[in-house]
Amino acid sequence: MNISALLTSAGINTAVCAVLFSLYSVLRKQPNLVSVYFGQKLAQVNSKRNDPFWFGRLFPSASWIVKAWEASEDELYVNGGVDAVVFLRAVVFSIRVFTVAAVICLFLVLPLNYFGKDMEHKQIPEEQLTVFTIGNVMEGSKWLWAHCLALYIITCCSCLLLYFEYKNITKMRLTHITASHCYPSHFTVIVRAIPWVEEESYNDTLTKFFTDYYASSYLSNQMVYQSGAVQKLMSDAEKMYKMIRSPHMDKHCVPRFMRCGFCGGTAATSFKILTDEPKITRRESCFDGSDLRKKECGAALVFFRTRYAALVASEALQSPNPMSWVTDSAPEPCDIYWSNLCVPYRLLWIRKIAVVVASIFFVIFFLVPVVFTQSLVHLDKLTKMFPFLKAITKRKVMEQLITGYLPSVVITLFLYIVPPVMMLFSTLEGAISRSGRKRSTCVKVVYFVIWNVFFANILTDAAIEHYQVSITKLGDAKHIPNLLAKAVPTTATFFMTYVLTSGWASLSVELIQPFPLICNLFYRFILRNKDDSSYGTYTFPYHTEVPRVLLFGLLGFTCSILAPLILPFLLVYFVLAFLVYRNQILNVYVTEYDSGGLYWPIVHNATIFSLVMTQIIALGVFGLKESPIASGFTFPLIIFTLLFHEYCRQRFHPVFRKTPAQTVIEMDRKDEHCGRIEDIHAQLQSAYCQFRSKSLNLHKSTEHNKIESVLADSIETGDIVRLDDLEYIAPAVLGKRSIS
Repeated sequence: MNISALLTSAGINTAVCAVLFSLYSVLRKQPNLVSVYFGQKLAQVNSKRNDPFWFGRLFPSASWIVKAWEASEDELYVNGGVDAVVFLRAVVFSIRVFTVAAVICLFLVLPLNYFGKDMEHKQIPEEQLTVFTIGNVMEGSKWLWAHCLALYIITCCSCLLLYFEYKNITKMRLTHITASHCYPSHFTVIVRAIPWVEEESYNDTLTKFFTDYYASSYLSNQMVYQSGAVQKLMSDAEKMYKMIRSPHMDKHCVPRFMRCGFCGGTAATSFKILTDEPKITRRESCFDGSDLRKKECGAALVFFRTRYAALVASEALQSPNPMSWVTDSAPEPCDIYWSNLCVPYRLLWIRKIAVVVASIFFVIFFLVPVVFTQSLVHLDKLTKMFPFLKAITKRKVMEQLITGYLPSVVITLFLYIVPPVMMLFSTLEGAISRSGRKRSTCVKVVYFVIWNVFFANILTDAAIEHYQVSITKLGDAKHIPNLLAKAVPTTATFFMTYVLTSGWASLSVELIQPFPLICNLFYRFILRNKDDSSYGTYTFPYHTEVPRVLLFGLLGFTCSILAPLILPFLLVYFVLAFLVYRNQILNVYVTEYDSGGLYWPIVHNATIFSLVMTQIIALGVFGLKESPIASGFTFPLIIFTLLFHEYCRQRFHPVFRKTPAQTVIEMDRKDEHCGRIEDIHAQLQSAYCQFRSKSLNLHKSTEHNKIESVLADSIETGDIVRLDDLEYIAPAVLGKRSIS
């Protein structure tokens, strides 16, 4: 691939981004799309009916960029929680590291690569991209010390920034724990694998066990029931109700005494518009007492009098048999994944093995598009095998399009099926919380993209270039660094186009929100439902965006000294990601649950892996280039990076795995001193409800209600003139909640 093919791909993706960014700035001003671009919490108020027409709606503007840039970290914490702040700090970390890498590598390493051999250079557009890589440096060159120096600077900067970020996020997590005084999960433990005793229900067995062994700290319990069919009926009925009922129906649909002509109803059977006030109470159930016992699962929620007692119970082994009386810390009520609690605990290990086997087959299946994309990159070799392709590639524009743009598009489209499949695998593994399921999916997607996008493309490229040599060398671990050293510089050309397609273009698609937009248009124009509250809400897709950011970080680290031309494209991506994700967190996605920053260990581990992989590849390159001095200085750098990782794992990571006992004891003492422990115990009895409908607004916080009331008052008084004014209301209502 030459520079002109790369510029063709960059031009196409730049045009796509410019068009979609402009389209977004227009669509977000349309009142009918407020539920798509401002989230459910702002769309509850029918502001579209009172929003007057103004010509500014029809013209693109950059106001959303300014508002996203000016938003403080406290506002992001209020809207997205600790996870949102952690994710954005990962993006900021990447901007800082690759800014340093770009300055060093573009002004020091890139000229040395370009003039590394005595050769006659072509014009820049006609130059092959391999000329700008370390492969163009002569063997035994004395200038390889510059590459080693750049590697040292990048590694030291990365480790220094990682340390401070890990330290600050650890403090943030502890502050988040201590600030949540009334979280019911602190007093609750999930108990699974309750033994079955004849002539006794699970509830009786559970009560006897905890009153016997935890008599002083046990408060009460709540059984989990097999609720699949019941919960599905309730959710389907609620969705149907929201689809049918709308403000338009409220005004025009009234009970009639005459037959409607379709259902043949009379006065007694005529439709009635019911009120939306909830009439379901916690004690009401779909079963009577005898049916409840039959529907009981071997799992329950156990409430304790203090946080410390719940912490001890969740960490301790309750029985000599590890497969019975299994305890875990309970998630928050809106975070708990009820359906997996009904899965017998003894089947989980079988499910995990099945998931591993299925993942292996899925990885093998995904090698097909990887081989196809690499064959498009090496079009010259493909035309030798299939002569009929020469007619297609006669035109230079077509050749540049096929080699520079099409491969990254193909692999990006295939990658869209990965997160849903991994989410299914995480569900089958038995995650007991929605945040835990999403986090497990995130880890699986990270492993998948690192292998299939990075390693599989590199090895496929090497196999296409030197088929027999590459296959034989794969069997010997000693040849892997040298194989990677040869393949990474040549594969970097594909990675550049991949950053453009999967990076730049994906951010513009994220802004547009195509799926919610299509659903909105379908509900509004096909189903004739104009009630924004029936369109549903979406939480931030950490399981897709975190792996993407980490993959681009891996590409940036490994190609920084080998093919530094990729760094400007990566920097543009991370800057755009900083603005786009801030806007989405502030306006689009609704935060229903928060893991408390548990994504940062994933970010830290992936970054350390990227650094070590970069150093190993550099070690192989320096060996191939016959530079013993650079190789000798690179090996201690690997040892230093691993020691730094071990220090961080010992110093910070335990806080993310367990809750400190000292923290919860101090919180218990503070509650007893303030006299609110009894109120907390009373709230525990109604905090978790398995059969409660979403119409009861369980997930709606007090801040959410404040937003709705202020919006309603503003609309009635005419204070809101444009939809852009919605963005200024939430921070003013919520106030500031410090996370430092």
